[in-house]
Amino acid sequence: MSNSAKFTKLKNMGGCFCYKYYKPCSLHALPPYLLCFYYLISLYPIMAPSLRFLLFLSATLFFMQTLAEAATCSDCFIHSRAAYYPNSDENGTDTGRCGYGSFGATLNGGDVAAASDLYRDGVGCGACYQVRCTNSYYCTDNGVTIVITDQGSSDNTDFILSRRAFGRMAQTTDAAASLLALGVVDIEYRRVSCSYPYKNITIKIDENSNYPYYLGFVIWYQQGRSDITAVQLCETQNFVCKLLDRSYGAVWTTTSPPSGPLSLRMLFSDENGDETWVVPVNNIPNDWKAGETYDTGVQVNS
Repeated sequence: MSNSAKFTKLKNMGGCFCYKYYKPCSLHALPPYLLCFYYLISLYPIMAPSLRFLLFLSATLFFMQTLAEAATCSDCFIHSRAAYYPNSDENGTDTGRCGYGSFGATLNGGDVAAASDLYRDGVGCGACYQVRCTNSYYCTDNGVTIVITDQGSSDNTDFILSRRAFGRMAQTTDAAASLLALGVVDIEYRRVSCSYPYKNITIKIDENSNYPYYLGFVIWYQQGRSDITAVQLCETQNFVCKLLDRSYGAVWTTTSPPSGPLSLRMLFSDENGDETWVVPVNNIPNDWKAGETYDTGVQVNS
């Protein structure tokens, strides 16, 4: 087979070629750099078998490394779709499944969202994501940073954004109106670090809490890009600790809570599987009251 015939055969496989044979890529059966290697090998049938094998092995190993890096890329954007709360005002909902109540409607300036799979049985509550729509005519490059405060999906979406957040993906006010008219748009998203300047992690005691029978609270201002996967309450005098239950969302509860001033311990877990216990500076006071908020005195930006 002539070199020209070999070129035509490989081209029909949907490849592209390097050096003087390069053409725009169309990725089908094989990655373009592998096809390029194969073509070079085919041009030189007298090439030593060992060298041909090394060329093939090098291309294959590079391909596997590329796949591994793509699979572990924490900053890569993921393609999806997003809608918005059709019956809300500019902010989010005050009845979200994360348990934030009215605080959840205005958190992050109202740039909040409900998530479907990313809700993760409540573990995803408080996580931040950069979301940007993909229509270059209407959309900005940066999009908007949202906080998950609720669970929900609509028409195969990963997010239902507040109207405010949905509109902030647009370049102009007119473009925002056009996006809202569409209702559902194609997006890209990635997880980013949450940041609340001058705010410490805060807990709000559930209105139904009643010592010594029941204590529940929700965690506000979760920072960084790690998840809170476990919470303990410890008596400050004898250091006896009790593991709390995730009731739902960001709400943690226990029956027969420990007595006295209480030390809070939170387990932060990142996407690499690393875990760190964080012990706030401030304790929950001995005379804690239902409905009150308590500043933990700590920020976690990892």
